[in-house]
Amino acid sequence: MNFGTIGAGTIAQAVARHLVAAGHRVVVSNSRGPSTLNEVVSTLGPLASAGTVAQAARADMVFLTVPWWNVEAALGGLPSWDGRILVDATNQFAKADPLEVADLGESTGSEWVASLAPGARIVKGFNTLHARYIIPDPRHEAGRQLLFYAGDDAPAKATFQQVFEGLGFAPVDVGPLRDGGRLMQVGGGPLSALHALRQD
Repeated sequence: MNFGTIGAGTIAQAVARHLVAAGHRVVVSNSRGPSTLNEVVSTLGPLASAGTVAQAARADMVFLTVPWWNVEAALGGLPSWDGRILVDATNQFAKADPLEVADLGESTGSEWVASLAPGARIVKGFNTLHARYIIPDPRHEAGRQLLFYAGDDAPAKATFQQVFEGLGFAPVDVGPLRDGGRLMQVGGGPLSALHALRQD
């Protein structure tokens, strides 16, 4: 598989670093263009490259890691996803200072993201963990880092599980985007910001 990131911040770089270390190719993108990512790509290693958002979105699995208020612009204008996997790592903060959670009514953040990415198979993941728990090796002396995920497409979730199990995480399927997404969502979801290890 090949991978892409829409967004090139701390979360995107942490995930990309794990993937590159395991021998996967990753195209990293941001809103400012590939020329602004030379330093980032050089730190990730030779399997990482900088691209446009459209180029990153062509990967088999793509990670959406932009701030919530940039999601619509980041996904706007992209062609149909044609069944590729889009991992939504965002949290629906309407603004950063002070932090304010967007009111989506009955919908979850990932259901809204899905409406902006026609043809994508959405998996919610990486939004419940602070970056400091994603960056290091997920295999610790006390156990493996739990990684909660949700989605409506069983094969997409199975692929996500297989990839990140292989990287040393302990993925846990918490259900569909509606119910599982609520468990993972900021503003009341009990799994939001929960750090735990699985003892194997």
